Formats: sequence, structure tokens, C-alpha cells
Amino acid sequence: MKRIGVTGHRDIPAAARAHIRAAIAAVLRGHPGSLEALSSLAAGADQLFADLALDRGAELTVVIPSGDYEDGFDDPEELARYRDLKDRATLEVRMAFPHSTDEAYYAAGAYIADHCDRLLAVWDGRPARGLGGTGDIVRYARERGKPVTVIWCEGVERA
Repeated sequence: MKRIGVTGHRDIPAAARAHIRAAIAAVLRGHPGSLEALSSLAAGADQLFADLALDRGAELTVVIPSGDYEDGFDDPEELARYRDLKDRATLEVRMAFPHSTDEAYYAAGAYIADHCDRLLAVWDGRPARGLGGTGDIVRYARERGKPVTVIWCEGVERA
């Protein structure tokens, strides 16, 4: 079974969404056979990846950074989507952090990078805005020799 993990930005600019969606779908199509998708189900790239992976028939493993992770969802629709995707998961892994901290996010991202065959990064190439951000997880994976596929829409800037 091929295992693809995701790291990515929560805020994907509208101008980049269609491109990113198509690129993720193409990566998933490029791996015939059984597939396991690893995601923390954060709003944005994580949820988009998980949704597309499930549509493709992949098994979903969710990696929950902390006990109070759901409290970090400010948008009720994003929280509902998180819960729906989590309910559809084959496996749930919980990090041993009671509260959502940068360390908890880093641990979840590192877990995903350590347990996948390829890391898919929806990343604008800029440094992480806090420990455990996309740039940190890309660097972590690359330092360990993990293949990383970066997806972004050239010329589009995040706010």
C-alpha cells in the first residue's frame, strides 16, 4: 500500500484553489492500487487532500495533534467538515498533547512525514509562520530523505 501524507496552508487564496485541487487529484491518480492518505484535517489543504483521497478510494488516517484540537476551528463549516472526514477515517492517531500548541502541530506533521512514502506539500515556498508550519514539515521531511511533492500556483501570494 502506498502512503501519501499532506502538509499545507490553511488559507488557500481563491486564485489558487482550482489549480491546487487539480494538482492534488493528479498526484493521487498517479498512484494506482491501494492508497493510504495521512492528514491532520486542518482547514484548507489538509481537508481538501483528505476529501480528494477518499473520493479516489483511499483509506484515511487522521493524525490529531491535541486533545483540544477541535477548539481551534473558528468556522462552523470547517469544523463540520473536519468531523465528517474524521468519521470516514480508517484509523485515528492522537498525539499526546492535551492542548493545541506549536509543538503539538510539529509533532503531528513529523508523524505524517515519518509514516508516509511521499509527502505532498501545498506550500508557497515561504518559511513557516510558527513552529510546525508547512515550511518546517517540508524541511523535516527533506532532511530525512523523504520525497516531497510541492504544489502551489505560481504568482499567487498568501495574505
